[in-house]
Amino acid sequence: MTDVRTAHTAELSAAELTAIRALLDDAFMDHPDGAFTDGDWDHTLGGTHAMVWEGGELVAHAAVVQRRLLHGGRALRTGYVEAVAVRADRRGRGYGAAVMGAVERFVRGAYELGALGAAEDATGFYTARGWRQWQGPTSALTPREGVIATPDVDTWIYVFPVPAVPLDTARTLTCDWRDGDVW
Repeated sequence: MTDVRTAHTAELSAAELTAIRALLDDAFMDHPDGAFTDGDWDHTLGGTHAMVWEGGELVAHAAVVQRRLLHGGRALRTGYVEAVAVRADRRGRGYGAAVMGAVERFVRGAYELGALGAAEDATGFYTARGWRQWQGPTSALTPREGVIATPDVDTWIYVFPVPAVPLDTARTLTCDWRDGDVW
């Protein structure tokens, strides 16, 4: 059994935050979707982190932060999953499933919806865990232009439905604004 530690960003030491950032920089260094940026790091902070440490070294991480997604005339309190990574030499051993299991428990217990932007090579991992690809169009609520379409992300947004909230995945899903990548 893999021991997953969870902690809010405010509970993490400077050394732990440095280890998380180093893992993410390394995991996304040669990723086809691009490197892990300072904007990505900013999106990772302020929520709850799930981590697997092995021998004092961080080997897996995922975070869930609160966002508001608009759907069907409602602003849904959403647990948005960020910064999922497993150290390259530890992949395929269940560490990704362990950190995702922790953040999914938070989503089920505290949010009306889970959502994430999936890297192309991770879509099978997420669908096997019950995440569903959003079928409808996506958009973002911007501070200057109002709602704008985000068709470039339409195929990589996945949701983790909470049973009490009905979803029509063919309708538009709109994210709240944030600097950098809005999704």
